[in-house]
Amino acid sequence: MISIGFVGAGQMAQALAGGIAASDADVAFIVADPSSDAIEAFSAKTNSRSVEKADSNADVFASADIVFLAVKPQYFVAATETESIKSAIAGRENPPLVVSIMAGVDIKSIQSRTAIETVIRVMPNTPCLVGAGACGMSCSDQVAEADRDRIKAFMETTGIVIPVAENLLDAVTGLSGSGPAYIFELIDALALGGVKCGLPRNVSDQLAAQTVFGAAKLAIESGDHPSVLRDRVTSPGGTTIAGLKALFDNGFQQSIISAVEAATERSKELG
Repeated sequence: MISIGFVGAGQMAQALAGGIAASDADVAFIVADPSSDAIEAFSAKTNSRSVEKADSNADVFASADIVFLAVKPQYFVAATETESIKSAIAGRENPPLVVSIMAGVDIKSIQSRTAIETVIRVMPNTPCLVGAGACGMSCSDQVAEADRDRIKAFMETTGIVIPVAENLLDAVTGLSGSGPAYIFELIDALALGGVKCGLPRNVSDQLAAQTVFGAAKLAIESGDHPSVLRDRVTSPGGTTIAGLKALFDNGFQQSIISAVEAATERSKELG
C-alpha cells in the first residue's frame, strides 16, 4: 500500500485525491489542514479509502511515501517549517517524494525548504474538479522514472498531463492554470450578448456554455488547428465574419495574449 500525504486539503487537493482513489492504486491518505471542514470534504472524495488526519505538516512528511504540497504559494514558507520537516524525515530510510501544485515556487526552493531532493512540480487547473484538467509537469533530476510515471498516471485521473521544462511552468500557469477564468468570462460575455439581442438569460447561459464546450471538444477530437476550424465556420460576407470583425476591432486576440502574459509574470513574482 502507498501512503499519500497532502499538506492542504482544499478543492484541488480534493480533486486529486478523488482521482487517485478512483484509480487502481492501493493507497491510503494522510492529510494536514487547519480546516476540519476541508478535511471532511477531502475524506468524502476518497471513495471510503483510509484517510488519517495528521496533527501537523511534519507528521505528513514523517509517514507518507508521497507528499503533495497543496497550499497557495504565499503559505509555502509557513507550511514547510524546515527544522520540523528535517526532524520528521531524519529516521526514514528514504525520504518521501514531494509533489508541488504551487504556482511560481521552483524546485530549488522546495528542495531547500524540505531538504528533499526528489521533487515534482505540477500545475493543474480547476477543470480537474470534473476530470477535464490540463496540467503541466516538471521533475528534479533526482526523480526516478518509475516515480515520474506514477505521478503522471495519478494526475491523468483528473485530465491531461504534459511534461515541460521547469522554466515553462510559469507560462503553463498563465495559460491553462489561469485560463479557465478567461473562458468563464468569455461564456458570460457570450451570454450577455445573447441577452442584449433578445434571448432569455437562462437560455443564453446554456447556449453560451455548450458552445464553448462543443468548440473545445471539436478542437481536441478533430486534431485540426483552431484557425482551420474557425475558417470552416466563416462564410464570405456571412454572420460569423461580421462577428469576428467586431472581435478584431476591439482587440480580442491581443487581450487574451496579454492576459496570459500578465498571469505568467505574476507567477514568476510569486516565486
